[in-house]
Amino acid sequence: QVQLVESGGGLVQPGGSLRLSCAVSGSRFSAYAVGWFRQAPGKQRDFVARIGASGYTNYANSVKGRFTVSRDNAENTVFLQMNRLRREDTAVYYCKVEYGTEYYWGQGTQVTVSS
Repeated sequence: QVQLVESGGGLVQPGGSLRLSCAVSGSRFSAYAVGWFRQAPGKQRDFVARIGASGYTNYANSVKGRFTVSRDNAENTVFLQMNRLRREDTAVYYCKVEYGTEYYWGQGTQVTVSS
């Protein structure tokens, strides 16, 4: 059984930074790919960033150059460093574990960018 808990969200001014964490309880964390997604009220859930078991990363065009995804296998945690935040980054951010054909979602953490 895999469980994910996101943390680190909050209120930040435009141009500011936040670092989100996704703590994963699974015993084979180093074999998991982990993605970050976000969803604003009334909108679809969109891809943000992903890091594979190999460390390979990819990003949505809207966050390239501003967000960085990383992982600490010793702590079973994936991070999303968000810099130069914009109002349009406001959303609930979710992490998702991908393990073979299985998917596991966290409960989300709110990020609000407002002056």
